[in-house]
Amino acid sequence: MFSISNRMISLAVFVSCAALLVSAYYFEYVLYMDPCPLCIMQRIAVLLVGFAGLLGFLLAHNQIARLMSAVFMLLSAFLGMGVAGRHVWIQSLPADQVPTCGPSLEYMVDTLPWAEVLSVMLRGNGNCADSHWAFLGLSMPQWVLVWFVGFAVVSAFLMIKNTRK
Repeated sequence: MFSISNRMISLAVFVSCAALLVSAYYFEYVLYMDPCPLCIMQRIAVLLVGFAGLLGFLLAHNQIARLMSAVFMLLSAFLGMGVAGRHVWIQSLPADQVPTCGPSLEYMVDTLPWAEVLSVMLRGNGNCADSHWAFLGLSMPQWVLVWFVGFAVVSAFLMIKNTRK
């Protein structure tokens, strides 16, 4: 029977997250698609999942560390699923129900307390309703949601695999 090690699965998660972040920065800096607050929160969640994958790769010799990285990966994937799900929901709203557009993130960071900036970022705004890109009929937030569901499944698999050893 073919078996892939926890270490290689964690490395694949890390590489996948790195590729997702590289593509996000490609869209931002090459195609000039400015990220909305929810896009930035999704990037942070992808970064956290990738960090958990890197920890799982580097600490694969320790069963407790492997389990903790899988738990952290699962929690980060759930965070990402929540943010991406909210983004997909905002994009599905009729135009008259979309939240109003707010100030830029740079302005909010310079003028508002961090708790309020985080609250605004998690709520999303009218900029989050714009969908400038689609692939195979799915928007970018929908694809990111698919990735987060996949990361959650992988992390649950890693947790089950680690507890059976």
